[in-house]
Amino acid sequence: MPSPSKVLRAGIVQQPCTADRDLNLTMSEEGIRAAAAGGAKLVLLQELHTSLYFCQHESTDLFDLAEPIPGPSTKWLGALAKELDIVLVGSLFERRAPGLYHNTAVVLEKDGSLAGVYRKMHIPDDPGYYEKFYFTPGDLGFTPIQTSVGKLGLLVCWDQWYPEAARLMALAGADLLLYPTAIGWNPDDKPDEQARQREAWVTIQRSHAIANGLPVLVANRVGFEPDPTGQLNGSQFWGHSFVAGPQGEFLAKAGESADVLVVDVDLARSENVRRWWPFLRDRRIDAYGDLTRRFRD
Repeated sequence: MPSPSKVLRAGIVQQPCTADRDLNLTMSEEGIRAAAAGGAKLVLLQELHTSLYFCQHESTDLFDLAEPIPGPSTKWLGALAKELDIVLVGSLFERRAPGLYHNTAVVLEKDGSLAGVYRKMHIPDDPGYYEKFYFTPGDLGFTPIQTSVGKLGLLVCWDQWYPEAARLMALAGADLLLYPTAIGWNPDDKPDEQARQREAWVTIQRSHAIANGLPVLVANRVGFEPDPTGQLNGSQFWGHSFVAGPQGEFLAKAGESADVLVVDVDLARSENVRRWWPFLRDRRIDAYGDLTRRFRD
């Protein structure tokens, strides 16, 4: 007999960001309130939503953007979560100690309390994405955060390219996978290359849904953000936030402009899909030892 339906209404806020922190928070709040008004009980914000994507260049002055957790932003997010009776997921530049910073996602429970944090594990270092200068790799592992709406397998941006991260969250009992993101094109790339990059990004995350039999929620930013040094041509963040079901099917999709998605996610489908496609049952864990090696020479 199929499992009974267990529907979670989820929301995603997709927005541009500016150098004005207060304006960014205002846009986030408008999106959060719109999602809650649509019945969402879980709302996901994009990566580093309180500021511009500052990692386009390296500057020690930009460490001033970081804040402690708990701190001002978790207090603000917690108050909104409590007022709106929602679980709210944000993404912050964490100041853990002098000279020690993380790219950290936070989960605020319906009562406003901090349910948990996840520190980004995979840190990129590419032209326009100089994150290794700013962020220490996470040290909390791949542990889902327990909330009133389920166990959230929270990962951040560059983590989304790694099937190991999604699988470890699934093995730890995650009910959903969530990816706050900041990814865009180099404006110099030709349209066909831009399309390939975006489709690869969508495909890899849908594959995590399929391989693990779990819904996936992805929130990306939108808009053009210039490189203030002028060395690069900036980034055009492509949006296209989406929600996929446990067979990779699209449940909701955004375009390349600001948007709020609200969609019903049937968490019970994961049980049924895993019965049909028992990937976890058939894993050959006795033969996977080489996964812990950097490369098999």
